Amino acid sequence: MEKLYGILASLRPEFDFHTSENFIEDGLLDSFDIVALISELEESYQILIDALDILPENFCSVEAIAGVVKKNGGAL
Repeated sequence: MEKLYGILASLRPEFDFHTSENFIEDGLLDSFDIVALISELEESYQILIDALDILPENFCSVEAIAGVVKKNGGAL
């Protein structure tokens, strides 16, 4: 999970993702951040995230992001 927190921190270093329960509702990630996050995840984990998985609820927490990575073949 720390690798995921590191990726998030590299995208938005001004926010503490550890203290948020919902990154989207708390305003930590917007649609442009999610696009950048998907690109970083695909590169870091050597996966291709299915377009059907690109939903706000799949990027609202580190657990949800981990689930998308695993579902698309990434090893955490």
